[in-house]
Parts: sequence; structure tokens; C-alpha cells
Amino acid sequence: MNKIRKLYQWTTSIPLLACILYFSGLLDDNLVLQIVAGILLIFCVMSAVHHSEIIAHRVGEPYGTIILAVSITIIEVAIIVSLMTTGGKEYAAFARDTVYAAVMLILNGIVGLSLFIGGRKFHTQTFSPHSVKIALVSLVSILAFTMILPTFTNSQAGPYYTETQLLFEIFACLAIYTAFLSAQTVRHREYFISDVTQNNEHNVNPVSNISLIVSLVFLLISLTIVVLLAKSLSHPIEHLIVSQGLPKSLVGIIIAAIILLPEGIAAVSAARNNRLQTSLNLSLGSALASIGLTIPAVSVASYIYDFPLILGLDVLSIILLVISIFTVMLSLIGGRSNSVYGVVLLVNLVAYVFLTINP
Repeated sequence: MNKIRKLYQWTTSIPLLACILYFSGLLDDNLVLQIVAGILLIFCVMSAVHHSEIIAHRVGEPYGTIILAVSITIIEVAIIVSLMTTGGKEYAAFARDTVYAAVMLILNGIVGLSLFIGGRKFHTQTFSPHSVKIALVSLVSILAFTMILPTFTNSQAGPYYTETQLLFEIFACLAIYTAFLSAQTVRHREYFISDVTQNNEHNVNPVSNISLIVSLVFLLISLTIVVLLAKSLSHPIEHLIVSQGLPKSLVGIIIAAIILLPEGIAAVSAARNNRLQTSLNLSLGSALASIGLTIPAVSVASYIYDFPLILGLDVLSIILLVISIFTVMLSLIGGRSNSVYGVVLLVNLVAYVFLTINP
């Protein structure tokens, strides 16, 4: 607990300092303060990871990973809806692009880096193939309903859903995600907990109620200010990208990467500590929450605020998505991993970014 108290000295002060800078209104057109904001953003990410680990130690797995995934998804929804309600037609595809980027970064980047680093350190790591199968089956179905089918439906021209189709999509996503959470926390909880995780939980010092409350509060503060700073810096980033002749879709990738930093760092750290099951819980659970909760929430908002919502992906994006899912399935089907799988997934990530720049 002494170590936790020492860490509170910066894990609580840095997010508060970032809040002061953001709400001061001095970030606009001030390059120096924007650089400072970027540095504070990274430290706020580290603070969020620290507080999420404390919460995970207290509530146990897989509840800790669920809390982090859902917290980030709620804030992701907030930034997407706020930009789409004010951006008009220019942001009609922003939700799709951001969520698609998040899924691609998780499947290829976070999972790939976790498998590579864990494989390099431990050669072979084991996990429950049953948990991965449940997560991937749920993810494939949700991806098909939200991003692939809208491209091929005929009721409305273009990659759109009609109001009736949106209602079905909302029902399908929530039903599948609820079933997944039920399996993860109740009916098949044993699939999502490894022996290493159970031993670590028994050996960890108990977290007090005060520490738990402080971590919950500052987890939300850290995640909120990360997204607010990312939103504030998105316009300078967009201006820089456009001035270099690069596609605007890169903005969605950058914002998704910033939003996913806490989960990414936590997942890779778990793999380095030979807790690959926890790493996969974080990664795949985050992907499911990102799309299974974000798209229904944005769909409801589009109906209430009457802004256009493009959901369907183009053919190239669908192919890249299918390749990513197929590779992840083959990599995780046997319950044992090594660094080769990680290399392949990281190459997929490079291909995704490269083809986004050079379609």
C-alpha cells in the first residue's frame, strides 16, 4: 500500500493539472501548450492504467477488465456523438471510421504486440481457447451486422441502414453483447480466469475501500481528460494531415489509438507478466464493447438528433477486416501462442495503415 500511496502523488495530480490546462481555454492556436497537452495526455493514460490495475486487484477478474473497457467505450461514445452532432455531413462516417480503426488496432496491434512480446519472453503462453471462441464468435456477428451488411442492403441507397434496420442492428448488438457478458461473468467465468491470474490475486495485498474509491474517481477523470484532450488536438492533427496530402481517415486512426492507449498498455503489460488470458480479456472485450455498445448508442443519437450515419465499409476495408479476423482466429484457436503469430498480426496492422494512406 505504501507503493500505491507514492504513485498517487502523480497519478492524481497529473490528471488534475491536465483538466486545468484543458478548461483554461488556452489550447487554441498555441503550439507550445498543445505540445504540453500531448505530454500530459500520455501521463494521463499511464494514470488510467495504474488506477484500472488497482480496481482489477480489488474486484478480481474478469470484472476489472470489463470496468476499464466499458469506461473507455462510454467516453468514446461521448466524443463521437459530440463531433457528429456539430459536424454535419462531413462527420457522417466518423463513428464508422473510428470504431473500425479501433477494431483493427485491437485485433492486429494490441493482440499482435501482446503475442509477440509474451512469446519473445516466455516462448509459449497458454490461455483458454473457450474464452477466445466465445469472444470471437460474438465479435464476428456484431461486425457483420454493423459494418458489412449496410454496404449490401437495398432498402436505402448507399452504405446506410433504414430506421427499421437500425432498430434490428441495435437489438442484435445489445443481445449479443449481453450474452457475452453473461458468459464472461456468470455462466462460464472459469473460461476467462487463468491459474496465473488466480495465484496473483491471492498474493496481492488487499486494496482498501478508500483506495478503491480514489481509483474509481481518478480512472474516470483520467479517461475523460484523455478523450477531451484528444478531441481538442484532433483539429490541429487534421490540419497537419490534410496539409501533407494524407487522407482524413487517418484522423480516426489517431483518435482511436489515443482512446485505446490505456487498454493497450494494460494488455501488453499483462502479457509481459505471463498473464496472456488477462491480456486477451482486455483486448477482445474492448473490441466487443467498442463496437457492440458504441454503434447502438450512436444509432440512437442519430435518430434523436437527426444527423446522417454511414455504417457500411467499402470493399477494401471489408477485405482487410476479414483478413484480420481470420488471422486472429487461426492464431488463437489452439490455446497456445508464440511470437510468430504476433509478427503476422503486426504486419497486418502495417498493411492496414499503409493501404489507408495508399488505397
